[in-house]
Amino acid sequence: MPIATPEVYNEMLDRAKANRFAYPAINCTSSETINAALRGFADAESDGIIQFSTGGSEFGSGQSVKDMVTGATALAEFAHVVAEKYSINVALHTDHCPKDKLDGFVRPLIAISQERVDAGRNPLFQSHMWDGSAVELHENLEIAQELLEKAAKAHIILEIEIGVVGGEEDGVANDINDKLYTAAGDYEHTVDALGAGEKGRYLLAATFGNVHGVYKPGNVKLRPSVLKEGQEVAARKLGLSEDSKPFDLVFHGGSGSLLEEIHEALDYGVVKMNVDTDTQYAFTRPVAAHMFQNYDGVLKVDGEVGDKKVYDPRSWGKAAEKGMAERVVTACENLRSTGQSLAK
Repeated sequence: MPIATPEVYNEMLDRAKANRFAYPAINCTSSETINAALRGFADAESDGIIQFSTGGSEFGSGQSVKDMVTGATALAEFAHVVAEKYSINVALHTDHCPKDKLDGFVRPLIAISQERVDAGRNPLFQSHMWDGSAVELHENLEIAQELLEKAAKAHIILEIEIGVVGGEEDGVANDINDKLYTAAGDYEHTVDALGAGEKGRYLLAATFGNVHGVYKPGNVKLRPSVLKEGQEVAARKLGLSEDSKPFDLVFHGGSGSLLEEIHEALDYGVVKMNVDTDTQYAFTRPVAAHMFQNYDGVLKVDGEVGDKKVYDPRSWGKAAEKGMAERVVTACENLRSTGQSLAK
């Protein structure tokens, strides 16, 4: 299947909310990790989301270029070509973009998609994230309004964040404190500013104790009830039934979360969960094993010639792809998306 059209992406999100599952959003930084994500989704018979962060996009452009837009565009174009060989739907997304990088990342990428739409084609990306968690809420939502209007015209969904995800990702670090829990008033302000879809569809990364990084299960203190409260606040404001779940919610910083907490969050309307730390390790661990087990082949020890078969990047690259794909399958199982592909 080709990369999801805007219509298919909307159907994917609607299906996830209605059936209380979420799509793993796998951070990728290279063609190899894109292949691993696609393989994992296909093995799980799950649709999914592939996303690129600002740092991942810069890396994807090459160390001599280091340009976020170039990297994101190149990785997205690669995904568009390769995804056609798989029988699942995949949406492309860009992850956390702070205010100081909007002009060098999200805004130019929206413009690229607008050019494609104007020419009668589908957008390059299906959604982009504006991360305004580091600025005051009023400014966050003011910028979100501007971006939502542009995204809607380009047939793109906008993701925003209210509240703060703790820990560190791509060099952005946040303290672990009460700001990790989105307040009821923040949900109300979001509805006031962005509406309930009539101004353009958006995903909401509300925070309920989420922390980026590596943590053992049980160490992250999540309160999924914060999401339930937010849905109820929005429903009352919009005059909807209490169980209507008007927000399409996103779960960030899921490493170390208990499975029952993840499932509770899905029940409250989470349709997308970011997966990065765990898939990074799943990609790298087989490479480390390969190097240790074949050290005398990958190194020209004592003046020997080594073993081309084991230092060929394809030999360890295949193991890395397999390891990461297996972790993507696990993510699909945890998020209940296994076997839920629209393509079935």
